[in-house]
Amino acid sequence: MAIAGPAVAAEPAYVGSAACTDCHEAEAAAWAGSHHALAWTEATPANVLADFDGTRFSHDGVDYRFRLEAGGHFVTVTEADGTATDHRIHSVAGVAPLQQYLIETEPGRIQSFDVVWDVVRGRWYHLYPDQHLPPGDGLHWTGPYKTWNARCAECHATGFEKNYDRRTGRYASVQAEIGVGCEACHGPGEAHLDWAAGRPPNPAFAALGALGLTMRFGEAEATIQQCAGCHSRREAHGDGNPLPGTPYHDAYNMAQLRRGLYHADGQILDEVYVYGSFLQSKMYARGVSCLDCHDAHDATLRAEGNAVCTQCHGPSGNPAFPTLRQADYDSPAHHFHETGTPGAQCASCHMTERAYMGIDLRRDHSFRIPRPDLASETGAPDACTGCHADRDAAWAAAQVEAWYPAGTHRRAHFGEAFAAGRLDPRSAGNDLLAVASDPAQAGIVRATALWLLETAGAPGFAERTAALVADPDPLVRAAAVGLQRAAPPRARVDRVSPALSDPVRSVRIAAARALIGMPAAAVSGPVAGDLRRARGDWQASLSNRFDFPETHLQLAGMALTSRNLPAANAAFREAVRMDPQRVDAWSMIVRIEAATRGPAAAAAALDEALALNPGDATLRALGEALQAR
Repeated sequence: MAIAGPAVAAEPAYVGSAACTDCHEAEAAAWAGSHHALAWTEATPANVLADFDGTRFSHDGVDYRFRLEAGGHFVTVTEADGTATDHRIHSVAGVAPLQQYLIETEPGRIQSFDVVWDVVRGRWYHLYPDQHLPPGDGLHWTGPYKTWNARCAECHATGFEKNYDRRTGRYASVQAEIGVGCEACHGPGEAHLDWAAGRPPNPAFAALGALGLTMRFGEAEATIQQCAGCHSRREAHGDGNPLPGTPYHDAYNMAQLRRGLYHADGQILDEVYVYGSFLQSKMYARGVSCLDCHDAHDATLRAEGNAVCTQCHGPSGNPAFPTLRQADYDSPAHHFHETGTPGAQCASCHMTERAYMGIDLRRDHSFRIPRPDLASETGAPDACTGCHADRDAAWAAAQVEAWYPAGTHRRAHFGEAFAAGRLDPRSAGNDLLAVASDPAQAGIVRATALWLLETAGAPGFAERTAALVADPDPLVRAAAVGLQRAAPPRARVDRVSPALSDPVRSVRIAAARALIGMPAAAVSGPVAGDLRRARGDWQASLSNRFDFPETHLQLAGMALTSRNLPAANAAFREAVRMDPQRVDAWSMIVRIEAATRGPAAAAAALDEALALNPGDATLRALGEALQAR
């Protein structure tokens, strides 16, 4: 669901969190020590928690020496080949349970260092202990995936603008404030200060209302979408921070429950930052918002332990959520564990956790009922054997059934369809169609089912889901539009055209993508204008991510669709310049060279790729195929 933010003739200026303190002393005091306030700080002795007093750390043949001098904190990195570089710590990310250090490797470009400080144990450790990441690898700390300006800063700063210059490859990033300040959530404060001081309102800010703020808290969906901007796995459409209050799906393209990010049943796998999980939950469906459990200013839970859950899930219930069954859940009669033990904690069963960045434990916010009976079909973990490591899922399933013989929750689950669909979406098509068409399922679940159907490339699936292009949920609409790429040209235009003028930007972009390569004669009249504007949305979104190798892969794909091989080759070349380990891009370069310039050019490109990726099986197989021709 999209929430409309206020349309403004001009954006108010950011004034800084210090300007809020006089009137909002309690809130400012709570915020000052929070993880939000300390999300990005200057590298001062007070902020740096690591031991820089001549300490040393070694990993994968690389030596790191840390020291403190009058000019700041420094690290000398000696690579395995003996090459040494010295770096001054630019700034600091986070405060607990780990702290990461940022280094300015060239004017304006800030990189996230991979050797970080374990605040709890007081030690240095490497974020990727099992990976060999030499200089030149795209995943090395100096590579494009570790560029703070591109990948991290927009969620660690207030009023951030990336300002990447594609021509020079340089950043001129600016922000109103490092750290997540008051205005990161409430919006820039210029008009609000005018209101507080009794000054005449600026007519340009009239749409903001009496308080003069772009974000208006109080409505659950708007609150969730504002938090989700940073607490989600997504692709930003804009450059830096959207204006607080901007509807989520106008600002971002959200990641679905895809392989590598989520388990087949929707449990967290990679670092997905809460929102995609929460959308799956019954709590979200019933109107629970982030602030029902979390304090907005100190970013901690509103109560300790099970008390945060029993404020609603208890014998008295909560009148704000009248559908809740009133019962004593904080009891061995419900959880079957000894009171006071970890197994008696609500979160142990309903919010399992995974460690990211080595030691940072994050909880799954789908608030799911444990289903060990699904483990054999979905391959997903279960809460029970996460603690009872000496047992298996079959034991856990039998135990749950013994506890709840009349349980109503052991019914079909979308995870079964997704597990099958990940292997063979055509064979699982009917089950995926059932999930996609079920309004009782969460929007992100239905959208993922549609995407899996899209990977089957079958026109019949496109026809059977055509009505979902008008679904109330923008996630479903966008995914349904994508599935129409498998439809015949005339049917595709007819079904997708209404989405070109959808009120939500992500849906319009999906529609523009669905019609790429369509002959101009097939899109005429008013639809042509809608397509032009939707393509403008898409192009603007891509232009804000020219510093991503992934963007150049998209551009290459667009060029291939248009049969523009030189443009495709140039885009693939840019992708491997940024990330030399993109074997998929190298493979396409070799094929394009073979098609346009012949075997010798293809062989030269293959040699170039193998020099950067020695022994890669995909590239060697490609070379053998070329030789066999």
